[in-house]
Amino acid sequence: MSAERHSTRRCQNRRTVLSSTVAGGFLALAGCLSLLENGAEVEDTAPETSEEVDFDVEIVTDEVAYPWGIAFSDDGSTMLVTEREGTLSLVDHDNGDHQSVAGTPEVYASGQGGLLDVTFHPAYPDETWVYLTYAASDDDGASATHLGRGRLEESEPALESFEQLFVVEPFVDSTAHFGSRVVFGDDGMVYLTSGDRGFKDFGPDHVSQDTTNAIGTTLRLEPDGTVPDDNPFVDDDDVLDAIYSYGHRNAQGMVVHPETGDIWQSEHGEEDGDEINVIEAGGNYGWPIAHTGCEYSTDDPVGADPRELDDVVDPVYFWECGTGGFPPAGMTIYDGDAFPDWHGDLFVGNLAGQYMGRFTLEGTVVDGVEALLEGRGWRVRDVEVEPGTGYLYVAVDSDRGPVVRLRPQSD
Repeated sequence: MSAERHSTRRCQNRRTVLSSTVAGGFLALAGCLSLLENGAEVEDTAPETSEEVDFDVEIVTDEVAYPWGIAFSDDGSTMLVTEREGTLSLVDHDNGDHQSVAGTPEVYASGQGGLLDVTFHPAYPDETWVYLTYAASDDDGASATHLGRGRLEESEPALESFEQLFVVEPFVDSTAHFGSRVVFGDDGMVYLTSGDRGFKDFGPDHVSQDTTNAIGTTLRLEPDGTVPDDNPFVDDDDVLDAIYSYGHRNAQGMVVHPETGDIWQSEHGEEDGDEINVIEAGGNYGWPIAHTGCEYSTDDPVGADPRELDDVVDPVYFWECGTGGFPPAGMTIYDGDAFPDWHGDLFVGNLAGQYMGRFTLEGTVVDGVEALLEGRGWRVRDVEVEPGTGYLYVAVDSDRGPVVRLRPQSD
């Protein structure tokens, strides 16, 4: 198995104000990079001494087509990868061998749709449920984000007794913005993101601000797909009971913070306006009445500044119109043992920018940014930590992947 060696470092001077450049339509992060804390330059709070992180990049498999989601069982023994065109693969992460898992649902593999995210029931293998998100169509050809689950049989890989749990209605004649990350929270509930399906009628009547439908939301469900009694809007007749937060454009990354239990999301903006959010129960995240981006190919802002509206939850980090943005995908917070200097850092895939972002955190404040895996032309779709080894796994959005791993550099 081939490997490439690389190293990363933090800036040595904690009082350095970092600078940014825009190149090729995306934020170029090289060496010491710019920090924007709610739109204003702030001091770097990295340690005064240089910290180098050396790692090898190894190809796990290059025989997966447009991988979208990676999931590990809690003990790290089982690895699943979704392929957007409809295949679920059981991957041996030691040697890269993979088998197709039978019993997956029929998907709407068009545009941004297809077989999307995957996660294990937290009690796996005692509870053998595996959860999938996917786009599927109705009899008229309109599509919607779906959540389903089946029982994984590993010996001859199959999802048995697959059942549909939830449909993000209404069905829409669109191939865009399915959202579709799924995680289990510390409370044992299922959290699911849904995109706004690309509606362009910016204003207070936009579907993401209409709480009678599930589009443009974060949903919170019981493991069997029913609605928990303590959801924030269950007593509000004007809001769909399954909604946990709303006002989202297209959140394609979501992770539960391993120490705080907070739910973090990465969300695509319009022209720039990309965001990192911490999700609050009942929160309105503003799209499109409040946004830091502009309408595509213009300098016209979409909505008001989020910081000017009291009833909108501000992003913890964002890219304003004109910065080049950070088109985000899957994300994870590092909690492994292989890279101690990365403990607690946020890693987010970048699609159009073709790299992986590393964000150092102080609570819910981003205090450092770094680009990894740049220069390869890799649209980074998902990032996950393997529980057993602490290696970082990365899915690349291409017709043959690859899926790669970062491991400490060999001696």
